[in-house]
Amino acid sequence: MHRYYFDLRDDRGLFVDDEGLHCRDLKAVQTEAARTLADMARDAVRTATDPPPHMMSIEVRDEGGPVMQISFIIEISMQQAPS
Repeated sequence: MHRYYFDLRDDRGLFVDDEGLHCRDLKAVQTEAARTLADMARDAVRTATDPPPHMMSIEVRDEGGPVMQISFIIEISMQQAPS
């Protein structure tokens, strides 16, 4: 199994994964990255007092460099309630 690093990026910047995670193949990497990104998006919308980050991504790399990137964009449009 290879070690992959799942760096997190949002509007605030890049948060580098120094530990990494062993995954058996790229399908497992994709599944882990997508699950993590979904959790990030859910938490951002649930806990945000200000608008949540507009963009979030997981940038996956191994010892050789970039492997994949999975991104999520959040857009919230508020409609005014009728008076």
